[in-house]
Amino acid sequence: MKILLLEDEAMLSEAINEYLASLGHRISLFEDGTDALERLKTETFDLLVLDINVPGINGLELLEQLHALKIRTPAIYISALIDIEGISRAYDLGCYDYLKKPFHLKELSLRIDKVMQSCAIPQSHLKLSKSYSYDAATSTLMCENVTQPLTKRQLQIIDLLARNRGRIVDFDQFRAYIWDEEYVDNATIRAEVSRLKKSLKEDFIQNIRSLGYMIDIPRS
Repeated sequence: MKILLLEDEAMLSEAINEYLASLGHRISLFEDGTDALERLKTETFDLLVLDINVPGINGLELLEQLHALKIRTPAIYISALIDIEGISRAYDLGCYDYLKKPFHLKELSLRIDKVMQSCAIPQSHLKLSKSYSYDAATSTLMCENVTQPLTKRQLQIIDLLARNRGRIVDFDQFRAYIWDEEYVDNATIRAEVSRLKKSLKEDFIQNIRSLGYMIDIPRS
């Protein structure tokens, strides 16, 4: 599962990141609510794990602004907040669960499993073109229902683009998601995408000049 974590306590953030990554989840870390909102405007996630009292806009305002943008990603709040009005507001905004600090990391994973089951995440193949679809649950690219073998990095590229169908994925997003923030130049990214495109039977990955790449949402 692709998870955005908003937590400004560095030690807790890193502990959650390491634990959830060990379970196979892919985590993007943020300590500022405003920064998290900007990323959410351009990139899709399966789940949000949000602290409330963070720099920038707080976790409650973040979910409120996402709903105004018609972005309704399931959310779990983690907070030391015990004020009943704040907790009530979290549920009023549609959060799926609330976990009071301090908590055991296993408890968080159990809450995440519960959200996955109730929301059926992920629940279907993502249609990429006439012949291609991508199963986000198993990280499998299918061409006319036959699995197409790809390298690990090629699958990561497909995963990133498929989860952001209809949106331009810029070079910084490639660096963050595929190279784990390690700096690689744009030419290296272009070369990787070019090798992937040459292995495909259909040309559905669009080159958006000077910006990045995207997979359009195919018409039914």
